[in-house]
Amino acid sequence: MSVKASGGSSVARPQLYRTVPVATISQAEQQDRYLGKTELGDLATYFSSGAKRLEIAQIITQNAELIVSRAANRIFTGGSPLAFLEKPEEPEMAVAAAGSGDMQVAEGMKLGTISYVENRGGGLFDGLKSLFSDGGSGGGAVFLPPGFRPINVSRYGPGNMTKSLRDMSWFLRYTTYAIVAGDPNIIAVNVRGLREIIENACSSAATLVALQEMRRASLGYFQNDKDAQEIVLQYFNVLISEFEAATPSNKLRQRQSSDQQGLELPQIYFNAAEGRQKFVMKPGLSASEKQDVIKAAYRQVFERDITRAYSQSISDLESKVKNSEISMKEFIRRVGKSPLYRKQFYEPFVNSRVVELAARHFLGRGISSPEEFSKYFAIVTNGGLGALVDAMVDSQEYADYFGEETVPYLRGLGQEAQECRNWGPQIDLFNYSAPFRKVPQFVTLFADYKQPLRDQHVYGVGNDPLEIQFGAIFPKETRDPKNRPAPFGKDTRRILIRNGAGIDNQLSNPGARSKDPGSLGPKVFKLDQLPGGYVASNFSNKGGSNGASVKFSESSTQKVIRAAYLQVFGRELYSGQRQTVAEIKLENGDITLREFIRILAKSEVFRQMYWTSLYVCKAIEYIHRRLLGRPTYGRQEMNAYFDLCSKKGFYALVDAILDSQEYNEAFGEDTIPYERYLTPGGLALRSMRVGTLAEKMPMVMEEPTPRFVELGTPDMMKGELEIDNRIKQGVNKRREQSKVFKLTNTDDKVALQTVIQALYRQIFERDIEPYVTKKEFTALESKLGNGEITVKEFVEALGTSSLYIREFYTPYPNTKVIELGTKHFLGRAPLNQAEIRKYNEILASQGLKAFIGAMVNSMEYAQVFGEDTVPYRRFPTLPAANFPNTERLYNQLTKQNDELVVPSFEPVAATDRS
Repeated sequence: MSVKASGGSSVARPQLYRTVPVATISQAEQQDRYLGKTELGDLATYFSSGAKRLEIAQIITQNAELIVSRAANRIFTGGSPLAFLEKPEEPEMAVAAAGSGDMQVAEGMKLGTISYVENRGGGLFDGLKSLFSDGGSGGGAVFLPPGFRPINVSRYGPGNMTKSLRDMSWFLRYTTYAIVAGDPNIIAVNVRGLREIIENACSSAATLVALQEMRRASLGYFQNDKDAQEIVLQYFNVLISEFEAATPSNKLRQRQSSDQQGLELPQIYFNAAEGRQKFVMKPGLSASEKQDVIKAAYRQVFERDITRAYSQSISDLESKVKNSEISMKEFIRRVGKSPLYRKQFYEPFVNSRVVELAARHFLGRGISSPEEFSKYFAIVTNGGLGALVDAMVDSQEYADYFGEETVPYLRGLGQEAQECRNWGPQIDLFNYSAPFRKVPQFVTLFADYKQPLRDQHVYGVGNDPLEIQFGAIFPKETRDPKNRPAPFGKDTRRILIRNGAGIDNQLSNPGARSKDPGSLGPKVFKLDQLPGGYVASNFSNKGGSNGASVKFSESSTQKVIRAAYLQVFGRELYSGQRQTVAEIKLENGDITLREFIRILAKSEVFRQMYWTSLYVCKAIEYIHRRLLGRPTYGRQEMNAYFDLCSKKGFYALVDAILDSQEYNEAFGEDTIPYERYLTPGGLALRSMRVGTLAEKMPMVMEEPTPRFVELGTPDMMKGELEIDNRIKQGVNKRREQSKVFKLTNTDDKVALQTVIQALYRQIFERDIEPYVTKKEFTALESKLGNGEITVKEFVEALGTSSLYIREFYTPYPNTKVIELGTKHFLGRAPLNQAEIRKYNEILASQGLKAFIGAMVNSMEYAQVFGEDTVPYRRFPTLPAANFPNTERLYNQLTKQNDELVVPSFEPVAATDRS
């Protein structure tokens, strides 16, 4: 199967261990509710026993090797099992020495001369007796299962012994994890199904005896603590019962499909997934429980609780489903056809995205295949939203998963097997932000299946600005990112363009690999004038130059050396960075040009440039281009180099490239590597730039300029000063000098007084004398300072004050009052005569207070100034629709000029109509 497209590699968080707080809060969060009394009690119990759990885990951890060794002694015979335990610590225990008493305990256990004996205070013989007893009755008893036989150490082998002790330590370690987390699910997920695996390698009966022995040994450390014993006994019983349980069968994806890719999910993965509550509507539920089921249906279909978020609900359908007049399936169908769903998920989207969102809401998954998408797309195109909802709700898949009474749920990661081909869009569709993405994802992905592979690096595309892309490994994509890398497999080869005659491509014509590109490609440098028997590629001098001089060819040799530096390093090097000794050897014929290239590539300068500072894939690509003259072909070639670097390092990579058959055939001993192949993207960057168009493209004939264009073209070029003056026409210093006053903190009395003075200047067009302020506005200022009123209410109160009535209402006609009112309270002149007629009607019928209230409480005032901003001149400069009228209104003197800026009507000259 050849994969040509990918939906991206969305990050799926691995399932973490579920603790009691996580499980409790997660369940409440899924239902959008507060924690209940029972859940709070569980949390209180968990936290109160937290110290006890940590103490239990610490004691078991400190004595882990003793517990494991005791269990191993029970099931193994013929040697000391503890000798095979990895990194044994020196424990404190009672021992029975078979050799010298001065031997160290740990060393003796390694050699098998010391055996573990449990010391219960009864003496040595009681301890030895405990090795052969099965324990008494109670939680710590050891019951021998049928078929149990002790395992001989010598026959079992040291490798198997090490693995068995490691596995027993693993069982004990995961038990401590579960004790600390307070959730036995950790044990259930990781232990169930291991019985068949261990039976094939060892003996499940022996493992069961060892687990019981570890339980009894662990309980022995908590003889005086009944609570700790109950906790330890609980988790060990879970461990043993889960080990005895049979391996659960895989969960199959219940969908008819000819493509069975990834349609089975191991049961342990399902158990490890986040527990998502499933809601079923039953007639016997209480009213509150039925309401929770309905909320779950809303959250699934609308992706939010619409009752809480928007105070919306479909009460008629709710009452019917609660009274069992309709099933939950019918409720989901009618909700999907409701005007609310149509407005939220049908009208704002194209049909392709409607199909994708509907599959999430009614089937709990994404679109699976192009055929399924085409089927539902035809339905929604021909029949609309209602037909699409009916097709999904009446499908066999809906009946298999949800039936008549179950609310649909998201069948995401852990709920069932996920398909690889649409992994990225599937995960994105389950995110909360899915309704905000307007562009269809599945249909574009399915369209990419039929398209050729992109021109990019074998590990995808990243934010590397160069034409050679080294893989999407950057966490932050900032430059032309593509989040859907083409999935190159080992059988995929990148398209490379020959830098020369296309007929000499090494894939179609392998014999032409050694041919020079000629005039169609880059310049080739060869070293063919060295003494000592070295002519062209025949290198026969192995002992040096025999004292011969090459001064007659020094100039050409220096050109070759310079070309070698430019090819390997990409630039000239400083004198202190050059390989002077290697240059002398090359000039004297002691080394070949290939060895000179090898010395340059292994230098510290090259290593710092192309290895140390780069990640491995990018370093391999750079070095491959520098030394072999082409990009890597595919993942198979890249993986081989990567494996070599991981095992042998940088120098092995250089040797592998220079000693390769391709290098030998293409360059041999006497040719400097040159750029033999390019990617299509690299060729486009070099040939489609402005500077190269004249060389590659045919000449474009200039068309004659039309006469009207010539007449409209200015005769003389304008200078920068004239251009700046034209740009700034209509713009004055008010743009730079304007200041907006906003009340943010009433505790700052200086700032408060500044805002109050700005209010007086805006409303009354002057500063108000202190004696006037104390007389009329002291109460208003104190309320504003105490936070009892906002700036908006202060402005409205100033507009209805006696001072404003005396200054701006009584002396003027209504049209002038309207003009001044918009200036003071809206920061502009009246827009048009329609606005003047509107406010004139309010002013004439309801008075000044209603007129000012209409302006202050308008939507325009709320959007521009809000509650705490002092009104200001809004059109100090161009561009603005009302700029000329506002300019005239602010520039004229209010008291000395009663001319109207926007007259109510234009005077019409009388005409004789007789």
